[in-house]
Amino acid sequence: MIHEILPVGMLQCNCSIFGDEATRDAVVIDPGDDIDAIQAVLDRHGLRVTAIIITHAHIDHVGGAAKLKKLTGAPVHMNAADGALLALMDVQAGWLGVATPDVAAVDVNARDGATVKLGETSMEILHTPGHTQGSVCVWIPAEGALVAGDTLFRESIGRTDLPGGDSRAIIRSIHEKLLVLPEEVRVFPGHGPSTTIGREKALNPFLR
Repeated sequence: MIHEILPVGMLQCNCSIFGDEATRDAVVIDPGDDIDAIQAVLDRHGLRVTAIIITHAHIDHVGGAAKLKKLTGAPVHMNAADGALLALMDVQAGWLGVATPDVAAVDVNARDGATVKLGETSMEILHTPGHTQGSVCVWIPAEGALVAGDTLFRESIGRTDLPGGDSRAIIRSIHEKLLVLPEEVRVFPGHGPSTTIGREKALNPFLR
C-alpha cells in the first residue's frame, strides 16, 4: 500500500494519500488545500482518486475538497453531523482571514461502521464526536493504521472550544473507539507527528 502524508495549507493539515499498488486506485483523506501538490503526488504514482474522505468539516481539512472532486470526479465522504459546520465555511474563512473556498457537495454519509474499499483493502469509518459533532477516524486493519483527524494527537487531543466541540465526548470517543485498538497501531493525526495507540495509552496526559 502506498501512503504519503502531505502537510497542506496555512495550518499544515496532514493530508493522507493512500494508493493501491495493484489497481492504482487512491483514497485521499483531508485535502484541505494545496491541491496541485496533492495532484503531483497522485501523478507521480500513477494513481486515480476513487474516494475523498473528510475527517471533519473544519476549513483546514475540507477547504480543497471541492477542487479535488472537480479534478477527479471522486465522491466526497463526510459524516452528516458536520453538515451545519460545513455550511459555515465563510465564517471559518473569516477566522483565518482567507478567502472562502468552494464548498464540496457531500456524496456519501461517512457513518460509523461504514467501509470504503481500496483494492482489496477495507477502510472502516469510526465516528468519534468531540472535536466536532461529525468527526471521524479512518481505521485500516490490514495496514495497522489509523488516520485520526483532529481527535487524537501525539500526547494531546483535539481542541473542543470551537463550535460543535464537546470535551466529554472526545474523551469518550477516544476511550471507546481508539484505545481498544491494538497498541502497535500507527496513528496519523490531522496535524503533527505520528504516534501509536500504545504510546498514547502510556504518555498522553489527557487520557489518564
